[in-house]
Amino acid sequence: MKIWLDGGLREAEEARVSVFDHGLTVGDGVFETVKATEGRPFALTRHLDRLSRSARGLGLPDPDHDEVRRACEAVLAANPVPLGRLRITYTGGHGPLGSDRGDRGPTLLVAVGESGRRADTTAVITVPWTRNERGAVTGLKTTSYAENVVALARARQHGGSEALFANTVGRLCEGTGSNVFVVLDGEIHTPPLASGCLDGITRALAVEWTGAKETDLPLDVLERADEVFLTSTLRDVQAVHRVDDRELPGAPGPVTAKAMRIFDERSGHDLDP
Repeated sequence: MKIWLDGGLREAEEARVSVFDHGLTVGDGVFETVKATEGRPFALTRHLDRLSRSARGLGLPDPDHDEVRRACEAVLAANPVPLGRLRITYTGGHGPLGSDRGDRGPTLLVAVGESGRRADTTAVITVPWTRNERGAVTGLKTTSYAENVVALARARQHGGSEALFANTVGRLCEGTGSNVFVVLDGEIHTPPLASGCLDGITRALAVEWTGAKETDLPLDVLERADEVFLTSTLRDVQAVHRVDDRELPGAPGPVTAKAMRIFDERSGHDLDP
């Protein structure tokens, strides 16, 4: 495997980041995960725009989009896979062991790993921990991902592939790496960005393409929703057949199935919507 690190391709065994890199020591970094099909990235422009928004939110300089595009192209060409998870990581770079940054500039790392197509349906759980809708990094896609690791591990222990959070006021927010949608009386709803959820690329496209409404929702809407589905870069649109102990028979339901079909069709016609 070849990886792009700070200006060029390197063999995976030779790609080394300093032990003093702020992305490692204090989680001072941002990232994007991009779906790549047969070497072609999907929605790369939207991902790069969000990478810049996240970087600005941390006070990092804007990444050079041209360089990141070159890095993605080089990595995908050097590592051909049918379906890939392209990971762009951008950190504060070499710095002191405290929270202050150093002056050597950011680190840029791009790698790809092979992925498989997701199942049409999945099981999820809710967790007792909350998203802070008013935090300093709310809405930013940062490398400070530990609470997602903990929540996802609990989901795996309970036979699920995702864990769903409420925010601090008990409103439905998001998953560890996905956005959540519910169907109520035939209408699609998803929590607004004010809930503290990430402005997901697939979420935005699903809202645009299906007419879903951004609605402030209580967490217990999951106990009465007619249908539930998730969106993310590698899930696309994925139906939920179980939430905690509640089964949703027949998943994907008709509204979710239509959303899945619309997303497949629209994304297949335009790789950079």
